[in-house]
Amino acid sequence: MSDNNHQVISLNYQLYKDNVEGELIETTEGKEPLVFLTGLGQMIPEFEANVAVLGEGEEFSFGINAENAYGKRIEEALIELPIDMFMQEGELMEAVAVGNILPMQNQEGQVQPGKVLAINEKSINLDMNHPLAEQNLHFKGAILEIRPATSEEVEHGHVHGEGGHDH
Repeated sequence: MSDNNHQVISLNYQLYKDNVEGELIETTEGKEPLVFLTGLGQMIPEFEANVAVLGEGEEFSFGINAENAYGKRIEEALIELPIDMFMQEGELMEAVAVGNILPMQNQEGQVQPGKVLAINEKSINLDMNHPLAEQNLHFKGAILEIRPATSEEVEHGHVHGEGGHDH
């Protein structure tokens, strides 16, 4: 059984800073392709809109302005947390170092990257802005496979089987 509003798209991509001549930020080259379900808000909306209209084997190359990607940097995302949250057996966790990105959980339980700005006597300053906030992006790549999502995948909110996970 499939749900026609949702597709499972598998693709390879390169993500560049500003434009296709910009610095390479990330790529699926040599790794697993990106596999996602359409219509569930898992991707940047403009990214999904650009690739969802393509067919298997088609290539893409498009830019997304910062405000339509990860948005602007906001002051409210600069936070200070008690140092106790980062202690393990009386020691500051090794991963906690200025400049490091730590996986933090927000109130909804979602993992968000937080960049360590400063380590103080009683607190840690973190920047919870997305690392690509205020960054124009350029995606280039090709669609590998498109198939209808099963109703179970849509219900669970993730891809099952090849390129997904089973449970």
